[in-house]
Amino acid sequence: METTFSRAFYPAAIVLLLALLLVGIALQILVSGYMKKQTYADLKSDADTIANLASAYATSQEMDSADFLLNLSVAASVSDADAVICDRDGRLLLCSDAPLGCSHQGMVISQDYLQRVFSSKYEISAGNIQGLYDEPRYVVSVPIYSGLGETLGIVMVSSPMSASMSFLQEITEIYLVVSLLVVLVSGLIMSYLARKQSNPLREMAKAANDFGHGDLAARVTVDQRCPMEIQELALAFNNMAASLQKSEYRRQEFVTNVSHELKTPMTTIGGYIDGMLDGTIPPERQRHYMQLVSDETKRLSRLVRSMLDISRLQDQGGYSDDKLIRFDICECAGRVLITFEQKINAKDIQVEVDMPEHPVYTRACPDAITQVIYNLVDNGVKFCPEKGTLSLRIREDGSKVYVSVANDGPTIPAEELPLVFERFHKLDKSRSENRDGWGLGLYIVKTIILYHKENISVSSKDNVTTFTFTLPLVN
Repeated sequence: METTFSRAFYPAAIVLLLALLLVGIALQILVSGYMKKQTYADLKSDADTIANLASAYATSQEMDSADFLLNLSVAASVSDADAVICDRDGRLLLCSDAPLGCSHQGMVISQDYLQRVFSSKYEISAGNIQGLYDEPRYVVSVPIYSGLGETLGIVMVSSPMSASMSFLQEITEIYLVVSLLVVLVSGLIMSYLARKQSNPLREMAKAANDFGHGDLAARVTVDQRCPMEIQELALAFNNMAASLQKSEYRRQEFVTNVSHELKTPMTTIGGYIDGMLDGTIPPERQRHYMQLVSDETKRLSRLVRSMLDISRLQDQGGYSDDKLIRFDICECAGRVLITFEQKINAKDIQVEVDMPEHPVYTRACPDAITQVIYNLVDNGVKFCPEKGTLSLRIREDGSKVYVSVANDGPTIPAEELPLVFERFHKLDKSRSENRDGWGLGLYIVKTIILYHKENISVSSKDNVTTFTFTLPLVN
């Protein structure tokens, strides 16, 4: 199985080796070409010099004079090249390595080669020189002219190719040593960097594995010197882990609260039924307890219905346009308030209503907004003390309608305000007071308002708690 390290290291190593190979080949071609070009240029200069020298002596003296032989030997030794002189028929007359006589004298150069030299003025070649030398050489041949322009012969100047090849080999060896050092150092650096980049990924994999096995607190710690992409990936992972951890805690709390809230009415129902069956509750009291069982059953039904409504709304992702209807919010709020007349009178609550005298039209789902106002008024009546004050206000402001429900009662601590819309949230989690609320009313309110793309807020100070939500004004 490939790892991040191998995927990062091996391609980089292959690219580096290919780059060094191509650079080495290019370097050899450039150096070889340069040396060959420079060698031919030097040989051409030497050939011209010796040809001019031979032409000058041929005009005034014999070709085998002592002065000419001495000058030929000096010119050849200074240029570090060998030179031979042939007459116009191709017969070798003089050789710079033995001007007073050598074994080459008397050899004849082919007529084809002589004609190429005479016609091109410069003949450049490489290899064995007409059988004169055993090793391959670079050769430049030029014709010798008399003062009258007559062709007297040719000069062949050559140098061994082995010297250039030896220099090229030295360069190649140096390049190979340097390349090996570069490969070694680069390999160490790439290995270090690849492992450094793969280590955070291993930590993420370990954290993900720990998280999957139930360690919800598993997080990834990344060095700030890591690449930005790794840091962003670690941040995204940690955010995802935190969100999942929060969701899991909420799920556990939800299950715990549901179990707690269902346990009380179910225990009550079971106890009453068992008491009537075993005769603990006398027949004349059974009707009273049957009414209590009925009330508890209705509360359970409301809880289940509320949970189903929330689930359905979340599945739909909001309200379709055909469910958004224009209606009078004042009329809607008034009808809801009337349904609480009996509970309000039972607690002797003073009601303050502040609404415009004209209709205030909005566009929303009437049934859903009715449920919102009903839950808020029900919540206000429930927490309002006897002889307290309950307020219902509607006002217009710009393109919005603001609906507020306020009630007297204990002030909600500031740290608890953001949590009042949570499911089954209670200010005192150790008790199940106000069981009629079931802890879902405000959560349903917030869900409905948010799916209308509107806002809801809560404030609590000076023993007055106020819930306010907005709706679009379409007057």
